[in-house]
Order: sequence, then C-alpha cells, then structure tokens
Amino acid sequence: MATVWEPDGWASLARVGLLTPHNDVVPEDEFSAMAPSGVAIHVARIPLGWRSGAAPPPIGLDAVRAFAAPPHVDEAVELVAAAPVSVIAYAFTSSSYLLGPEGDAALKSRLESRSRGIPIVIPCPAVVLALRALGVSRLAIVHPPWFPAQLDELGADYFQKTGCEVVYAAAAIGLPASQTSIEPAQVYEWVRTRVPQSADAVFIGGGGLRTIAAIREFPFSERPRKLFGCEVWRNLDWMLDHLK
Repeated sequence: MATVWEPDGWASLARVGLLTPHNDVVPEDEFSAMAPSGVAIHVARIPLGWRSGAAPPPIGLDAVRAFAAPPHVDEAVELVAAAPVSVIAYAFTSSSYLLGPEGDAALKSRLESRSRGIPIVIPCPAVVLALRALGVSRLAIVHPPWFPAQLDELGADYFQKTGCEVVYAAAAIGLPASQTSIEPAQVYEWVRTRVPQSADAVFIGGGGLRTIAAIREFPFSERPRKLFGCEVWRNLDWMLDHLK
C-alpha cells in the first residue's frame, strides 16, 4: 500500500513572486487567501518613504514616485527572479497613477529586463485588461483612507485615458487610518453605502485595504456587475480555469 504523505507546503502548481512595500502586509495575506493548494507566494519587500502606523499622514506623491524608481524595486525583481517563480506581481497601485499608462508600460519593460524572462504584472494595466474582458465601461474607484485627494483624481484620469468612464473616485474617508485596524466588514459597508449603482464595476485600488472577504460578502442583488481588487487578473493566466 502506497504511503500517503502529509502536505508540506510545496508548490506543485506554481510560485508567484510578489513585490510589496516594506510596511504593507495585506497583499501577501490576500494572495495567500486566493491561492489554491499547490500555489505558493514569495514576497520581496521594498522601502517606501512613508510612515504607516496608528495615525499615518496621507501618503506623499514623492514617496509614491520613488517606490517605482531605481534601484530598490529593480534589485528586488532580480532577487525574486532567482527563485523558480512563474510570474512576479508588483503590488503597488498608486505609482501607476503618477506614471500613466505609457509610464506603466515603460516600468514593466524596465523590470522585465531584470527578471530573466519572468513576466511582471503591474496593477492598473491588469485592471484595464479585466475591464475590457468583462465589458465594463462605467467604473467606480475606492481607495484607502490614507490616499490624498490628488491620487483619487490621478486614478480617475488614468482609467479615463484608457477609455473608461469613471463615475466615482474617492478615498474611504471615515475608515480607520491604520491598515491593521480596518476590518473587511467596514470596507464592505463603506462600498455598499457610498458607491453609486450606476457603476458597472468597483475597483478597490491600493493594496493596503482588505478586500477579499468584503467582495465575497456582497449579495448578488446589491453588487454592480463586477467588483474586484487589483493585481489578480494577469497573474492567473498560467492557471487552469477551474482554479481561478
């Protein structure tokens, strides 16, 4: 009789590399929550010049811009790519807003020059592909409470440049300012009571908000046609459809 071995966490299907700010723990938790058995998440942390904590200030645009600039993120890509990963996700939404679609394409190209042929997934281009695949034309955007109003405006502009009508874009003001204090139930209630029903989809941008449980909680009768967080769409290309 063959011996049945207990699972040991070995990634028999695939490994996903994840680039995240040094003080953000939500992306790796949520990627792990979504990953099926046999898929592992491997994280590299990158310095972000912004102080998180109990009462953080709004994230500064200089810190956002610096996160996407060499050398730290480039070096992190090279280190993660030394592991046998299938894809590398760049878990930082707000730099897309500053760079714009063309700047995102340049960032992807630059990072892939260091990734040994492993594809890099940038959040907002991945969302644009998802919106087009789902036939979404009217979008609502929700950001973490530490996003300043300028990032809300830049986010709306980003998606409008890709041909999407943005009917709503705002930070979730009123939620706790600390990432570790925000519960999925609060995200759920905030989106449910504030996002206009005229939206075809809601994009919860900014990797620091816990979205997976909130998305799963929405009853179908109260949802827009689609509701999703960022990062995932292009990262699933290598998976079988029934595992997505």
